[in-house]
Amino acid sequence: MSRPAFEAAAEATVEALGLSRSKDLVGLLAQARSRERILTELATPGVGDAVARLCDAIESESVPPAEAAAYLRGYVAARQRARDAVLVRTVWSGPSTPSVPVRATAQVLVEVIRAAQHELLAMTYAARPYPALTRALTEAADRGVRTHVVVETLAGAGGLLSGKEPAEAFASVPGLQLWFWARDPARQARSRQHAKLAVADRRTLFLGSANLTESAARRNIEAGVLVTGGEAPRRAAEHILELQRLGVLRPFLP
Repeated sequence: MSRPAFEAAAEATVEALGLSRSKDLVGLLAQARSRERILTELATPGVGDAVARLCDAIESESVPPAEAAAYLRGYVAARQRARDAVLVRTVWSGPSTPSVPVRATAQVLVEVIRAAQHELLAMTYAARPYPALTRALTEAADRGVRTHVVVETLAGAGGLLSGKEPAEAFASVPGLQLWFWARDPARQARSRQHAKLAVADRRTLFLGSANLTESAARRNIEAGVLVTGGEAPRRAAEHILELQRLGVLRPFLP
């Protein structure tokens, strides 16, 4: 039997509580706890209204507590599987072939940036102003996305990069924080910050050969992988943040 009010309230409650706390709710319903006990146990700021609406729907549509618990358990499990599912796609730019469709690297980078709602971390060797990427980064800043970009420096490149500092490519993006690799000159004089990646909300990771330049994004043959879900995006973000915490990566001050 369909119970639309209950189903809608259940989905909204899981969204508000998150998966871990939703499992607590399942346990309370399975034990047929009272409305007052449920609201007390789940008295987290911002979620009380959603839980109260769920309790109202359970009562108004006469959903037995065991049935409500079973529905929520299944819904939470489905959300968990969807969250943990890993999708890996290759990304090629340049000449196409019949067997491999080509997606412009620029398009993929913009998609990753636009997917970010809270956090965006990126690393690049070379960088030049590129309007499409600058626009996407600015829009992310307007959404309140915390954006960190790790760049190589002219000094760090040891003469292999010329022109302006790569960091200047991001000068017009409000609130963007720039970082560089603080090498030990005695041990790492010939080392390079050569990683090229972008990771959004620890959920989506683009890892490839392309620098954040127009030629890399639009004209060159470049290859990469786009990973959605799983541990790789999260671990990549955590590694960058830990390098910052340890002082291996330091703020770039123009």
